[in-house]
Amino acid sequence: MSVEAGPENRAQQSLGTAAARNLATTTKSAPQMQEITSRWLLRMLPWVQVQGGTYRVNRRLSYSVGDGKITFVQTGERVAVIPAELGELPALRGFTDESALTELANRCEQREFAAGEVLAAQGDPVDTVYLLAHGRVEQIGTGPYGDEAVLGVLADGAHLGEQALVSGEATWDATARAATACTVLALSRSDVLNLAERASSLGEHLAAYALIPEQRTNNYGEAAIDLASGHVGEPVIPHTYVDYEGAPREYELSVAQTVLKVHSRVADLYNQPMNQTEQQLRLTVEALRERQEDELVNNREFGLLANCDYGQRLQPHDGVPSPDDMDELLSRRRGNKFFLAHPRAIAAFGRECNKRGLVPESIEISGNRIPTWRGVPIYPCNKIPVSDARTTSIICMRTGEAEQGVIGLQQSGIPDEIEPSLSVRFMGIDEQAIISYLVTAYYSAAILVPDALGVLENVEVSRWR
Repeated sequence: MSVEAGPENRAQQSLGTAAARNLATTTKSAPQMQEITSRWLLRMLPWVQVQGGTYRVNRRLSYSVGDGKITFVQTGERVAVIPAELGELPALRGFTDESALTELANRCEQREFAAGEVLAAQGDPVDTVYLLAHGRVEQIGTGPYGDEAVLGVLADGAHLGEQALVSGEATWDATARAATACTVLALSRSDVLNLAERASSLGEHLAAYALIPEQRTNNYGEAAIDLASGHVGEPVIPHTYVDYEGAPREYELSVAQTVLKVHSRVADLYNQPMNQTEQQLRLTVEALRERQEDELVNNREFGLLANCDYGQRLQPHDGVPSPDDMDELLSRRRGNKFFLAHPRAIAAFGRECNKRGLVPESIEISGNRIPTWRGVPIYPCNKIPVSDARTTSIICMRTGEAEQGVIGLQQSGIPDEIEPSLSVRFMGIDEQAIISYLVTAYYSAAILVPDALGVLENVEVSRWR
């Protein structure tokens, strides 16, 4: 025997009269909302009008090979590389023989290194490819006066020694030393050559890669432009042209939507001294804007953290966000406009400054005192995630179209717009006398050139010593 859902069994779809009366009696505040934050990213990004819903970023042609990170899978204490991820190694880019890649992945030997142990010494032959599954490795070289110098820091997903795949004469140009406990997968050159003898596809691919002429590029990996300067007489002037990317990236506007429902009885009777529909709409818009900022930071397609170029990702030298790391982050780009960091990361940076007796200056922006480093504001953003290991990221960026920086994308002038690129559309009244409004926000972000955005990754925020 079926039972029809009576009015008492239906899920509530709009604000009830009992809650509505809280705004209709006594002296009261407007409805408060703890989720509301300062949203500095939305306030400081320059917003570009996008007609047609799509923004295309045309760039000069660049050659980038094997600049991605390698992904691993972990089962208990065992770590394995995903076979297709070996394509991130320059010599294996474009190699699609799944059986050969699987065999290479199976031949990777898991090794554990304690902090301070050397993976490879400078000057030794490069006979092993190291895939860094977890931990931090420092590249140590000789400074200008013969002392030891840290040339770079590698972290999860990085690789080193890829020359072993194609050359038996290469030597390590720097010492690789574990800065923390590290889990590494090692693939020896002898294993690669052994497999290449049996798998003709792999042997042919590596042989063809070794014959590829080196692409002429500038310091940024862009196709070179031939120029002549400082000449005398009548030399032949070189001919050139500026090549563009054949398939430039396009950013489509993303959308965040919800349907706001207000009972007509509430809208009619409980509007003094505060309009119920306006208050419901105000808080809904605040929630949409919070989601918008979260997407600009974390979205896999256009978010800042996921789309930062791998060459612009740095690792802290000692885990904590030190002044030295912030200087390194600043030095990677011109015209830095601001940092963006989780409040806990800002506090951790403040502790490091205190240890050194440094007092960062602060400036007043819109009535708020904002800390700075080297004159660049550090804005708080709680949308930047903090991991279970108490690590987070610090973002630094240049902004604006004219500066080839990071820009926000929106489309103003849409129907029923109440704010730029945000609309509220009346959807009608149903048979339960509930009024519906469709609330929509359109937005995205674009990084015009790779060095417009840099990220200091794996920053520890819970170290107090």
